[in-house]
Amino acid sequence: MPLPAPIANLGRRIELVPLLVLLLTGGALWAFFGLAAEMIEGDLHAFDERLLLTLRNPDDPGDPIGGRRLAVAMRDLTALGGVTVLTVISLSVLIYLLLDGRRASALFLAVAILGGQALSHLTKLGFSRPRPDLVPHGVEVATASFPSGHSLMATVTYLTLAVMLSRSTPKRRIRAFFILTAALIAVLVGASRVFLGVHWPSDVLAGWSLGAAWALGVWLVARWLGRRGRIEADTASDA
Repeated sequence: MPLPAPIANLGRRIELVPLLVLLLTGGALWAFFGLAAEMIEGDLHAFDERLLLTLRNPDDPGDPIGGRRLAVAMRDLTALGGVTVLTVISLSVLIYLLLDGRRASALFLAVAILGGQALSHLTKLGFSRPRPDLVPHGVEVATASFPSGHSLMATVTYLTLAVMLSRSTPKRRIRAFFILTAALIAVLVGASRVFLGVHWPSDVLAGWSLGAAWALGVWLVARWLGRRGRIEADTASDA
């Protein structure tokens, strides 16, 4: 039995992919605010302590599992979420977009990443959670703990870069490669922060959640601007 004309027309106007991304964005924000509320009430303390100590020698909390080589690898991974590495990579992609004649996309990317950086600083100032004191820190830290700035900015930067790069290719497998690589790097950066004892696990979960919400929002805005000619259009359909 065919659907009534108004319902059929509505179904054609509602596009599945943007709707799904919008739902994911809302879910990521819900997760962040839920974690923030639980953190303020102190309900995450037992979970954080248990997971943080799981990564340490039971007889010596100052000794991380895996030995020296794993500790060195984790310090290398954590640098991927640092300001220096993120700046170099972001500038490289910006230059690529400019050389490719995508000036509007380059400007949009710069604003998106700087906005994510501002979001990271503001949320840290707003919550001012102390850093973990259960174990020695594997690297130097100077800011508040919640949310994890490295996790947030790695998620914001790498996923936003992946989104903007994926708009320049119609190949699904290349787009999937960009997104999955960005997500993997963000996960590794966040895991390294817990391993090195400089963040509670809930800090990292909050950073991933808020960073993902920002990056997904950037995708929606980029799509909207592209369809209105404000930035260069996507080279492929949502499929």
